[in-house]
Amino acid sequence: MIKKGIILAGGKGTRMSPLTKAVNKQLLPIYDKPLIFYPLSVLMLAKIRDILIIVNKGQLNQYKKIIPNGNNLGIKITYLEQSYPKGLPDAFILGEKFIGKENVSLILGDNFFYGQSLTKQLEKNTKLKKGARIILHKVNKPELYGVAKINNKNKVLKIKEKPKKFLSDLAITGLYFFDNKVVRYAKELTPSKRDEIEIVDLINKYKKNKNLSADIIGRGGAWLDTGSIEDFYKTSAFVSAIENRQGFKIACLEEIALNNGWIKKPEIKNAINFYGNCDYSNYLKRISR
Repeated sequence: MIKKGIILAGGKGTRMSPLTKAVNKQLLPIYDKPLIFYPLSVLMLAKIRDILIIVNKGQLNQYKKIIPNGNNLGIKITYLEQSYPKGLPDAFILGEKFIGKENVSLILGDNFFYGQSLTKQLEKNTKLKKGARIILHKVNKPELYGVAKINNKNKVLKIKEKPKKFLSDLAITGLYFFDNKVVRYAKELTPSKRDEIEIVDLINKYKKNKNLSADIIGRGGAWLDTGSIEDFYKTSAFVSAIENRQGFKIACLEEIALNNGWIKKPEIKNAINFYGNCDYSNYLKRISR
């Protein structure tokens, strides 16, 4: 059972400069909430309550202003600063003490997931005991992503980063589940030509040992990468459309915590006072009646 999760919220966000020169990308708004709320909500939906957030050096206080320590959500949040981006597997090296002897999930801070059956799918993946599991999503332009070819038992046969020739239309999303060997494997990696340790190399270690499986987000679900300005605003428009049509909020952290039984209605009232007079608070008032 995976009880610990890491959100990698570092990086320079160069594709969104100059916006990201002063503010970390994960603190920019996706509709009415900071981007960091969305990956955090995914871990909370997976019933993961012990979470490490890795941020850029010098940006810690910005995060603590919006998400202090998780006590208000019935979870525990730990922060670590990253001096400079060294590749995704560096999260496991930095987080070695946090991980301890546990299995762990990793989600990238700029990834957005949505789907009616997402919670059940997440809970199923947290039951991972051995090996690694990657989450895949069908895409129109696989040449823009890292992709995986799988067999009919969801075992991964081949992985390729931005393939020039068609291999598969299943993109590797930024959500992963690993057993405790991930720390050792991450330490064994050597930097690539861009002087970073690569997540594909880490995943391939599990594949080599025949311990890599996949799960696919189906047609009823969505995965969006908010790495560019265009994708960022497409995601914001998606959230706006869903919320305004259906009347509920995506990634309302307090609502998830309440539904999970981690907090009670008095904590919702404290949250309303914290956020002040805004649409998010009005929604919290509705769900706490």
